[in-house]
Amino acid sequence: MYQTQKYAGEIIAAVLDGQTLTDAFNRVWKLEPNLRPQQRGAIQDLGYGTLRHLGLLQRVLESLLNKPMREPELRALLLVSLYQLHFTRAAPYTIVDHAVKVAAHTGAGKGKGLVNAILRNFMRQRNELVGAAERTPLGRWSHPVWWISALQKAYPQQWEAILAAGNQHPPMTLRVNRRRGTLGDYQARLQDAGIAARALDDDSALLLKQPVGVDMLPGFFDGDASVQDWGAQRAAQLLDVRDGMRVLDACAAPGGKTGHILELADVDLTAVDFDAQRLSRVADNLKRLNLTATLKTGDAGSPTGWWDGKLFDRILADVPCSATGVARRHPDIKWLRRPEDFASFARQQAEMLDALWPLVAPGGKLLYATCSIFPAENSEQAAAFAARHADAERLPLNLPGDGQLLPSPEHDGFFYALFSKRPV
Repeated sequence: MYQTQKYAGEIIAAVLDGQTLTDAFNRVWKLEPNLRPQQRGAIQDLGYGTLRHLGLLQRVLESLLNKPMREPELRALLLVSLYQLHFTRAAPYTIVDHAVKVAAHTGAGKGKGLVNAILRNFMRQRNELVGAAERTPLGRWSHPVWWISALQKAYPQQWEAILAAGNQHPPMTLRVNRRRGTLGDYQARLQDAGIAARALDDDSALLLKQPVGVDMLPGFFDGDASVQDWGAQRAAQLLDVRDGMRVLDACAAPGGKTGHILELADVDLTAVDFDAQRLSRVADNLKRLNLTATLKTGDAGSPTGWWDGKLFDRILADVPCSATGVARRHPDIKWLRRPEDFASFARQQAEMLDALWPLVAPGGKLLYATCSIFPAENSEQAAAFAARHADAERLPLNLPGDGQLLPSPEHDGFFYALFSKRPV
C-alpha cells in the first residue's frame, strides 16, 4: 500500500497543479515501468476515486487544519488517505501507518507528525466532519461551485440529477457490430460467457451489469463488438448514412464513431484529426473491425490543408469541447475547467462549423456533436450557426431536450444538432 499511496498522492498533486489525469498516470508509468498490473490498478482506483469525491475531501481536510497547508505533496497525500479511510475497506491503521511513512520521505520529511494527527483526528470525528462537509455545496456535490451554479441556471429542474450522475461510476456499454451479427445473438454469447447485459435499444447497444476487461468479451479482437457509450452511439445513427455516400468524420480520433459509421453502410469515408498519434488509434480501431477509411492528419477548421475539393454527402463535426458531459469518466475535468474556458471553446467550435459547412453538398447533412452539457457549446451554438447560414435547415431529432442528452445511469452527456443544406 505504501507505493500505492505514494504514487496516487503524486498524481493528485499533479492534477491540482493543472496536469490532466491521463498525463499524470503516464508520467508515473514511465518512471516506474516495473509496477505490477495490480499496483497500477490500485493507483488508478485511488486517483479516480479521490478526484471523483475531491470536493468533500477538501472540505473535510480544511476543517482538520488550523491553517492552510502550503505543501502540495502533503495535501495531496492527505486527500488520498482521507479517500481511503472514508470510501474503501482498507484497514484504517494500515492507511495511516503507510501515509506517515510516505510523509517521512516527502519534502524535508517534517510532515509525518501532522499527517498522523490529521488522519487520526478524522477517524475519531468522521461522522461529524463528513456531515458538516456535506452541508456545503462543494462537499455535497464534489463539483466546483461555479459549475453547480451554472447547472442550476441551465437546468433548474434537473441539476441535482446531473450532478449525482456525474459522481457515479460510468457504465460500460457495448456496440454490437451489425455486419457480424445481431444484438440478440451477441447478448446470448455474453450470457454464455457469464457476462450479464441488457439491451438499451433494438439496434446495437448493450449495457453490462458489471464492467469487464475487453479480453473477456466474445469476439472483441475480431471486431464483433466495441466499447462505446450509448450516447456516443447516437452520432452514427443520426447521421443517416447510406451506401455509396461520401462522408467526412472531422475530429475523428480515437475512432469509435468512425467505425460505427462504416458498420452501418458502405461509404467512402475520410477521417481527419490534427494529432497524428491520436489518428493512429483510429487506424487501430478500423484494423480490429476489418474496415477501411482514408485517414488524414489536419485541422478540421482549416480544410485547405487536407481537402481534395470534392463535396461530402454527410459530415460529422464532433468538435473539441469542455467534455463536461463525460466528467465521470475523466473526473479531473471538474477541477481543470474554468468558467472562461467556455467562450474559447465556443469560438473554436463556431470557426470549425463555418469552415466545414462549405464542404457539404447541396441536400447533404452536417451533424454537430459535443460531449458537453452547457448551452454555450450546444443549443446556443446551434442557434447561432443557423442564424449565420441561411442555407442551413435544422432538422428535428428523435431525442429529448433539443438534442441534449444529460448524464444518466445509461449514458453520458452529449449534444446533437443536425443541419441539412438547402439546394441553391
